[in-house]
Amino acid sequence: MQIGNFKVFVDLVETGSFSKAAKLNCITQSAVSQQLRAMEKQYQVLVVDRGQKQLKLTAEGRFFYEAARRILRAHDELTTGLLEMKRVISGTLSIETIYSIGLHELPEMIRSFTRVYPDVNLRVEYRRATQIYEHVLNNRTDIGMVAFPHKHPQLEVCVFKADRMVAICSPQHAFARRKSVGLADIAHQKFIAFEPDIPTRKAVDAAFKKQKLSVEPVMEFDNVETLKRAVEIDAGVSIVPEVTVQQEVRQGALVQVPIKGVQLQRPLGLVYRKGRVLPPAMKRFIPFVMGGKIFSDGKK
Repeated sequence: MQIGNFKVFVDLVETGSFSKAAKLNCITQSAVSQQLRAMEKQYQVLVVDRGQKQLKLTAEGRFFYEAARRILRAHDELTTGLLEMKRVISGTLSIETIYSIGLHELPEMIRSFTRVYPDVNLRVEYRRATQIYEHVLNNRTDIGMVAFPHKHPQLEVCVFKADRMVAICSPQHAFARRKSVGLADIAHQKFIAFEPDIPTRKAVDAAFKKQKLSVEPVMEFDNVETLKRAVEIDAGVSIVPEVTVQQEVRQGALVQVPIKGVQLQRPLGLVYRKGRVLPPAMKRFIPFVMGGKIFSDGKK
């Protein structure tokens, strides 16, 4: 068997889906089934219980899965070790990020990183947080960048920054002349919010609830860019991370107002799969995000 066959089987077990395993390995669903049958024929064992509707491993299948994972880990260690001995920092690093981090935090990180490591290809995709966690767990992406990161037994979670949250309004709104506003003041205005499943929305709702305030949003959006456009036309006020409105504030399209009586912050986190062998590019990128440091062949 080739290394790729072991990876297909591990992906099949961890996703529990023939279609997802096929997509992860850029092959057809039929090819996954064929590889599974070929593997069972070669080792003369049944690894999947065909009598179950959902994917369920036999005792031999569970043993094979653990052995396949060890083989893949050893292969990764071999490849990574050889590259590090050659001091080669290259390859593709896949990153999935929520929109606000991708648009307002990540670009400068990428510019700084690629100046030192020009042979590393950083592939960035924008996703909702729920998709990012799923894709990191299923090895569909190397690194996830999310707000309000939560712990998971199979993930390494590192908080690298906390953004201050501020109230925003249009220049025509009465808040634009205020030095600060309280949550009670905001609760009496037309409020524009993120969609309910977005972590930043949950944190804002919790802050209102803690002060026993009830807010019914007049609009809900799944990303900060669209939300800002609604505030710009004076459709209401909102609460967003300060870093996401710096450009609009400089241009005079929006006004940001500090929120008094409460400290609202949005932690930003980096997540990746526990136990995996980190390729050289990933070993350099993670500490850079965490501390703003770049190491190249022993030099800062």
